[in-house]
Amino acid sequence: MDPSPPADVRLLATHLRPERRVLGALTALLVVAMVLPLAGPVLVGRFVDAALAGEDTAALLRLAALFLAATLTGDALQLVVTWLSVRLAWRVGNNLRRDLCRHALAMDLHWHGDHSPGQLIERIDGDIDAVTRFSSTAVLQLLGNTILVAGVLVVSAVIDWRASVLIGLTVAAAVAVMVRLRRLAVPFYDDEREVQAQLYGDVEERLGGLEDLRANGAGRWAEHRLQQHSAGWWRTARRAAARGDGAISLAGAVFGVGSVLVLALGVWANQQGTLSVGSVLTLLRFSQLVSDPLWKVAEQLAEAQKAIAGTRRAARLLASRPALVDGVGPPLPAGALEVELREVTFGYGTGHPVLDHVDLVVPAGTTLGVVGRTGSGKTTVGRLIARLWDTEEGAVLVGGVDVRALSQADLRHRIGVVTQDVELLRAPLRDNLTLFGSVAADDARLTAALRDVGLGRWLDSLPNGLDEPLDGDAELSAGEGQLLAFARVLLADPAVVILDEASSRLDPATEAQLARATDRLLAGRTALVIAHRLATLDRVDRIAVLDHGRLVEHGERAELAADPTSRYAQLLAGSRATEGVAR
Repeated sequence: MDPSPPADVRLLATHLRPERRVLGALTALLVVAMVLPLAGPVLVGRFVDAALAGEDTAALLRLAALFLAATLTGDALQLVVTWLSVRLAWRVGNNLRRDLCRHALAMDLHWHGDHSPGQLIERIDGDIDAVTRFSSTAVLQLLGNTILVAGVLVVSAVIDWRASVLIGLTVAAAVAVMVRLRRLAVPFYDDEREVQAQLYGDVEERLGGLEDLRANGAGRWAEHRLQQHSAGWWRTARRAAARGDGAISLAGAVFGVGSVLVLALGVWANQQGTLSVGSVLTLLRFSQLVSDPLWKVAEQLAEAQKAIAGTRRAARLLASRPALVDGVGPPLPAGALEVELREVTFGYGTGHPVLDHVDLVVPAGTTLGVVGRTGSGKTTVGRLIARLWDTEEGAVLVGGVDVRALSQADLRHRIGVVTQDVELLRAPLRDNLTLFGSVAADDARLTAALRDVGLGRWLDSLPNGLDEPLDGDAELSAGEGQLLAFARVLLADPAVVILDEASSRLDPATEAQLARATDRLLAGRTALVIAHRLATLDRVDRIAVLDHGRLVEHGERAELAADPTSRYAQLLAGSRATEGVAR
């Protein structure tokens, strides 16, 4: 049996270790804050005994003042401890979110294909929110109340050891009930969080395809899916709550029986002359005092179960490993880089190759147009060069080095990719260009990049210039969005540029503007231009034609276009005929 602690315990320990000084100070304050309430019942008992004995008013006032001071000081310290524990819990929770987010971003595309965005949001935010909400009160409710219960047992033993035994047995029975039911309930809370993740993932997918759902009259189907997921959530939540709430009910019964037994013992001892009335009241108050912390723990039981389940899932997420193993070097040389595909076969793990033994060389500083019918493997070529996937057979080389041997950070820094679907962020224009500082650039350089790609007039029209907030792609046309993506790549100054259908959605006027920006972007760089519209390839040096995953033709663009028997010339003729019919 593995003696090491569970993964979720190790995960929390790792993130709490840097906070050990804060935890030490918090524990010291907590001990004082929880010992002070023990003075309250003792002072009440002495006050009652003093009053029955006929002591003077001054003595009673002193006891009352001490009771008030102990109570107020204890409450104030508990407030400070709560404040500190909340700050600590949120700090640790945010660090967990950061690590989970970084880990998810480092995972490969195959892994992301198995995990919907809704599921990842639930893992990174929902689960950690449950951990944070529980942890913000756990220090006070668990550790603090453990100190309080131990103090009650010690002080009650001084008054009457039999009462201390009864209180101890009551606490032990209540804890046993709650621990037992917690173990039974945790898997059900785990199931509830999984159902929630499925619900959020499905809602995210339905919202992403809202236009298609409306256009095709599938709204009722989407509503039915939501009802199915909601019903599943309700069923799993009901099963979890039945077991979690059962702990509270049974613990309440145990406390009730314990208080009755302590009171009965006290009354009997008073009649025997071994306990005063004040001592009986003190013991009764102690029996109730230990129920208060355990009641608070019981009330937090559901949150504790959700937190445990959330921590386990976070540990599982961090334990997953990407299929792409990062290389260690060597660094790529400066300037344009040669790109080579050497006997590359790849099929996304399906067993059906999308690329089949492809050999292709793009010399440094040249531009290659990649063409072929839909499904021929054009986009896959770009993905393998950028190392979004690894080849199943063969190798992809950039600058003469296998991309699997390179640092992914170095490779991504030297390769720029622009697709037809540009991701614009709800953030200022400056952050959209630099991706929140990932690219270091001053205002002059940002402005120059926008003007170089033809967005100078658009920039001048913005009231706040580079600080203008963008609402995603709602405020930009498709052409402006593509040009903004070109400006991003221009700022990054890559050695290799991959344009994947970058002009497929543009009108002719905007396409002409984009062509000028393309010339500026590709100057002095190695480039792959993947296109359906062959008219966009007039400026490339060479052409590679793919058909069902095989490279069937590769040569100079002008020579292939002039040869009527070439595959490229035939595709070009078909494309022109199609455009003529469309006009």
